[in-house]
Amino acid sequence: MATSVAGDGPQSLNGIVSDRPRAQKLTDLPTELLEHILCFPDLEHVDVCNASCCCKRLHDVCHGRGKVWGHQYKLRWPRLQRFYRQNECCDWLREYKTRHRVGIQIRRTVESISKRFFTEVVLGDSFAEIESLGMPEHFCEDELLFILNSDKRKSLTLKYYAKKILYFLRQQNILRSLRTFLEQPAERQSALEGAVLVDQYCNPLAEVTLDGISAQVDEIAEKVKKMVRIKNPSHPSLRIAPGDCFVVEDFDLQRQVVSAINSVLYEQLQYKGNEFDYYNPLNSYIHQVLLRHTGIPISLSVLYMTLARKLGIQLEPVNFPNHFLLRWCQKPRGSEDIYDFVYVDAFGKGKQLTAKECEYLIGHQVTADYYSAISTTEVLLRMVGNLLNIGKRGEGNEKSYQLLRDSLDLYLTINPDNVQYLLLQARLYFHLGIWPEKVLDILQHIQALDPSQHGAVGYLVQHTLEHIQHKKHPVAPEVKRRSAPEHLEVQYSVGLIMKHKRSGYNCVIYGWDPKCTMSQEWITTMRVHQLSSGANQPFYNVLVQDGTCRYAAQENLEPHSAPLEIGHPEVGRYFSECADTHYVANEELQTRYPEDASETLGTVQALYHRPTPTDSGNREQEPPPPPPAAAAASDQNNHHAMSM
Repeated sequence: MATSVAGDGPQSLNGIVSDRPRAQKLTDLPTELLEHILCFPDLEHVDVCNASCCCKRLHDVCHGRGKVWGHQYKLRWPRLQRFYRQNECCDWLREYKTRHRVGIQIRRTVESISKRFFTEVVLGDSFAEIESLGMPEHFCEDELLFILNSDKRKSLTLKYYAKKILYFLRQQNILRSLRTFLEQPAERQSALEGAVLVDQYCNPLAEVTLDGISAQVDEIAEKVKKMVRIKNPSHPSLRIAPGDCFVVEDFDLQRQVVSAINSVLYEQLQYKGNEFDYYNPLNSYIHQVLLRHTGIPISLSVLYMTLARKLGIQLEPVNFPNHFLLRWCQKPRGSEDIYDFVYVDAFGKGKQLTAKECEYLIGHQVTADYYSAISTTEVLLRMVGNLLNIGKRGEGNEKSYQLLRDSLDLYLTINPDNVQYLLLQARLYFHLGIWPEKVLDILQHIQALDPSQHGAVGYLVQHTLEHIQHKKHPVAPEVKRRSAPEHLEVQYSVGLIMKHKRSGYNCVIYGWDPKCTMSQEWITTMRVHQLSSGANQPFYNVLVQDGTCRYAAQENLEPHSAPLEIGHPEVGRYFSECADTHYVANEELQTRYPEDASETLGTVQALYHRPTPTDSGNREQEPPPPPPAAAAASDQNNHHAMSM
């Protein structure tokens, strides 16, 4: 029998060669297989870090430019893949570390905002510090989206401020795009692109893109082409390629296109002017016009004009008072005689009007200047001016203030030296108590533009400086303890989900007062004296399901029989979590009402978690205790938008 050579293979203790193969270790596997194992979906970055620390072999497999860290990066930040070229050789470990550090910084910043700005009714540029982190914008946006897309019912306060920061950051980016747009030569400015920028700025959290809007308009244009093809298969508009500047000169051929646009837009697709809800801001947002097939004269005109130009028909915008129009020249180009034009009313289903008939729309005569064509910049000013007027007509709540602020920002970006709107912006910020340093900058600019505004400017400067001094010495928050003798009649507490007995609305309590604290005028207007206990009873600040804030009397409220989520935009300002039966107050609210948390838990336990007959055996059940006194945070700044 042949003997084994030392080192030839494993031996038994007596020197006899063993037939069993040598046991392999994980690290003996090929690199490709190890990478495949370490890319298993359940492994997180901590697991990969631990594996790479085990031995040199695994450390080498987990190198920064390899598949393992590339996989981890793409798994954690899938939305960022569009910022990397395909097959790009990156140090993914370094990218992961950088991105991870940014995420921690952003999260800490978001977490700190509630403590610092809880008492602010409307926030100004409180989030500018995010920009100061000096990180790529898409890093910040992705982290904020990650926070917003986490567990729906938890971290409500974190999400509330993450949403506001995302709103702010996207708006800053859109303003930069708008300034670039305005710097282009007039002939290269598209009314559709301008309308998209206005839409994006007022709806920064909506996924509105120029490519997406253009694709929808192109679909309508294709329908118009099909209609034209039926009437005239050789029509030159059918041969226009995207991006061509071809213009159809023959008037009969132009009429065929305009007729097809009217047929598709108003008959086939049922677009119409919104006569019944004219002042709804949705009528001014191009993505909503395309979605709802309804709008106001200017938004429908932008759509109509864009379709016409895609098919070689030159229609021009006309800034007609109270009713935006388009004009279509019936004579050789270059004429400025108002009677050489037909005026198209996109709001009136494409009706074609003479110059005289246009005056019937508004009921009075106008000069020839009002029939002139205007630039794209002037179209945007008219569009933003409409939104501004809607904001002025608002009810004085945060939603209308936000629209007013957004439209002022847009208007002053387009026309930065408009003294009237600069003063309005300064007064708005002053009224809301936000961004006092910005107010001083605006006032200084107004004074340089128009020294005659000295009186108004001086008044605002004085009171803004007082406000800045006041903010340096903040007042400690009022603390309400329900155990205090004057609070013994308070029956409900912060976080309870309630139903209004008379109005039927669902709401959650976020504040209370032992007696009604509103003015005598409000008490009279709301007929509080008709209540059995009048104003001499606890009143509660509540967030209502319909998005309003109200001030409700205790006798009008009762715990909801089947608690549900309250879809109010301000829920996260006051609450950190939505439990099954109630909302959990965040730190700031608990500081103001320190005894409410336990009271709320006791109430929901008594109301919704009573033992069943089976649980209690044969013992006689006692009647449930009455709901204990409750505590909730009061926000006097919201009272103007509330009802009893």
